[in-house]
Amino acid sequence: MARPKVTVVGAGNVGATTAQYIVERELADVVLTDVVDGLPQGKALDLLEAGPVHGYDCRLVGATDYKDTAGSDIVVITAGLARKPGMSRDDLLFKNAEIVGAVVQEVAGLSPESILIAVTNPLDAMAQLAWRKSGFPRHRVVGMAGILDSARFRTFIARELDVSVENVTAFVLGGHGDTMVPLPRYSTVAGIPITELLSKERIEALVKRTANGGAEIVNLLKTGSAYYAPAASVTEMVEAILRDKKKILPCAAYLEGEYGIKGLFVGVPVKLGRRGIEQVIQITLTPDEAAALKRSAEAVRELTDKLKV
Repeated sequence: MARPKVTVVGAGNVGATTAQYIVERELADVVLTDVVDGLPQGKALDLLEAGPVHGYDCRLVGATDYKDTAGSDIVVITAGLARKPGMSRDDLLFKNAEIVGAVVQEVAGLSPESILIAVTNPLDAMAQLAWRKSGFPRHRVVGMAGILDSARFRTFIARELDVSVENVTAFVLGGHGDTMVPLPRYSTVAGIPITELLSKERIEALVKRTANGGAEIVNLLKTGSAYYAPAASVTEMVEAILRDKKKILPCAAYLEGEYGIKGLFVGVPVKLGRRGIEQVIQITLTPDEAAALKRSAEAVRELTDKLKV
């Protein structure tokens, strides 16, 4: 049986690490593409040569031409610019929209049955742009954000309580960024809500650290941003889809009235399987949580309005 095929667009740190994790788990053959000639070819060859040591037989191809991506099951879009000093969020928005728009037009034509996973920031707006440009049904376009945010939240909860991260589940809704909505009462340790285990003040501190998780790493690295945890989060989505795991994961999904939000990509729990988003899971929110989610959605809508998508 032929192995599935995943294209990763963008051979920077997130893209290359995603390719690494995918082949190490033997999930698929990978095509790594980038506009910088030599970069995807070099990284793909390096990863291919790690195969005998790690024991994976997956193939890796690096390319600057999209023709190698034809027939992909999943296309992961990490291409885009990181924010540079003096660059406004709007500058970044329009520049990355240009890049992601061009990528989607290429890959959607060559892999018309694929599932698109958007990773480029601003995440929710880029997922919406990818959906519009591809013309794909909404279940085949999904954004990676909530898994990363909840992984950060889970890390901080586990460290705070000195328990295994495997015992911790965390719930984060909303847009990826300052307006994300962590839900402590749905976040548990071995089934026990953290609201039973931690004081309100400690929970608030962890929630705040989660919302600033990306910035914390940028400030430490000085020249770059997080990539191990983002790549691991993408890989969890790829695995859930290719292995039809029907995993409930927080992802950016296009909502058509769920949670009272219409016509917008926002982070919510979804069931991920071979068809992509197989169900949007709706949970009951308190008035405060619902208001926070609405604020988060409004922040996303501001960006999609600017892009006219």
